Amino acid sequence: MRWNKRLSIIDVHAAGEIGRVISGGVLDVPGATIAEKKRHLELADDSLRRFCLFEPRGSVAMSVNLILPPTCADADLGMIIMESTDYPPMSGSNAMCVVTAALETGLFPMQEPETRLVLDTAAGLVAVVARCRDGKCESVSLENVPCFVHGLDVPIEVPGLGAVMADIAYGGAFFAIVDAPALGFAMSPDEARDLVAVGESIKTAAAAQIECVHPTRPDISGVTFTLFGGPPFGAEKVRKSAVVISPGRLDRSPCGTGTCAKLATLHARAALGNGETLIHESLIGTRFTAEVVRETMIGDRKAVIPRLTGQAWIFGTQELGCDPTDPFPLGFTLTDTWGDGMRGLNPMNVTK
Repeated sequence: MRWNKRLSIIDVHAAGEIGRVISGGVLDVPGATIAEKKRHLELADDSLRRFCLFEPRGSVAMSVNLILPPTCADADLGMIIMESTDYPPMSGSNAMCVVTAALETGLFPMQEPETRLVLDTAAGLVAVVARCRDGKCESVSLENVPCFVHGLDVPIEVPGLGAVMADIAYGGAFFAIVDAPALGFAMSPDEARDLVAVGESIKTAAAAQIECVHPTRPDISGVTFTLFGGPPFGAEKVRKSAVVISPGRLDRSPCGTGTCAKLATLHARAALGNGETLIHESLIGTRFTAEVVRETMIGDRKAVIPRLTGQAWIFGTQELGCDPTDPFPLGFTLTDTWGDGMRGLNPMNVTK
């Protein structure tokens, strides 16, 4: 094979959501912090994300994570998250994938029954406790960055829907959290396509109408996800979660940062106290749990530190490569699955 680029990949999913992990082929990225490294990839060189995620090497229904050396002495591993359209500062499911891949493949030493480490993310440091047995990572608990409510019952004017009430909250990214039954959804798997269509409309309207900026991280701003939530059901008071990820798909997991944002809103409404557990269930039946570890302040805002717990599974390993004659060195997208913004359809045009 005449490859001029070669990456080692660990295929992992957390609760059904694919979070590939790059384990070799990238030495480092310019920048003094993980946030600066993320910004470099966003603004100066988006080729790695496109190479891994765009077709023919990737697809819309996955993310890719780059493991890097940490940029501060208090952390053990650095990670940059790459999704279909952007670089989110934090992702719970992707962090679970990174930890599981690192421990089960020996990139970071596993200690049984419990491995403790700290992730250096673009959103801040995330403390991790992984429960391990017989070489398997059986659960990953993340002590997330401070999560807070920007506003409760905020009206958003959505074309075709009118005024939609949403809670705007931060869980590692900003979410518009809406009530699914109020919009006519029963939160069943056969509603996935309709949830995506409505959710993208709500997100686009929220991003245009609501100015939200992280109080201490002005580089993190704007609503980027819609979370549809359902009422609690059953003895465990489980809540359904469906998070829409641009350019237009559902998170297969309950969404880690979305779960933390929802936890912040429930705490703000006094609907969930310290130590009480939120069980979030995806449309495919997988679950994350979350609880408030402690209350805190972030800037001038009241916030909570959530503990998010779930599990990830390695399902394969592979190498991605590129032949120098490949007409799509940075991949391509089509609107049938990628929505607006086709890229890369002009063979060998690496700047488009």
